[in-house]
Amino acid sequence: MEPVNRRRYDASRRREQARLTREAIIAAARRRFLHDGYATTTIASIAADAGASADTIYKSFGGKAGLLKAMCQNALVGAGPVPAEQRSDAMQASQSDPSRMLRRLGTLTAEVAPRIAPLLLLLARAAETDSEVAQLRAGLDAARLARMTQVAEILAGKTRLRPGLSVQEAAEIMWTYSSPELYGLLVVSRGWSPDRYGEFVGESLVDALLGHDSGDGTAHDDRI
Repeated sequence: MEPVNRRRYDASRRREQARLTREAIIAAARRRFLHDGYATTTIASIAADAGASADTIYKSFGGKAGLLKAMCQNALVGAGPVPAEQRSDAMQASQSDPSRMLRRLGTLTAEVAPRIAPLLLLLARAAETDSEVAQLRAGLDAARLARMTQVAEILAGKTRLRPGLSVQEAAEIMWTYSSPELYGLLVVSRGWSPDRYGEFVGESLVDALLGHDSGDGTAHDDRI
């Protein structure tokens, strides 16, 4: 029985080492892409920074576009042990006050945006000359719109939307307010703090989608 236990232990060690190597590669790629740009960054430079081989990167990610996709997926997890999307789903399911729900979405946006928005802005620039990155960008935009459509449907099930506003239009408004371009304008260009940005997004969504505040009028603590 001892050899079996040893093999299981070795397999566990290999999986952990593979996870650490993957994290190191993604972190190195993020630093390189954001500092040097997508086009000028090489797989060899990322490999050297991460202490990995270029062959490992190609096998694991397929190249720079695959790395960028993995970086975006990693950023969307947010902070903390529970992925941001799961926390958002739980909050939407449990929150009966639509205004509070939207404000909390703003808070969640403020958490995730500093991680993902710089990558999406980088991706947008790279997509102008790289067809593979352009395809990745289109896929991420479509996925974000699909996610916002789900949220809009949940919201419409809790309350009346602003008169004349369809569920799809509500989804498109949320898609706009969660865009990296808005984050770039307010936080990167104008120096807003992420918290101020999150408050703005939440309050703007309440006004744009509901046209009224259905909350209780008391101070809100919308941390999630």
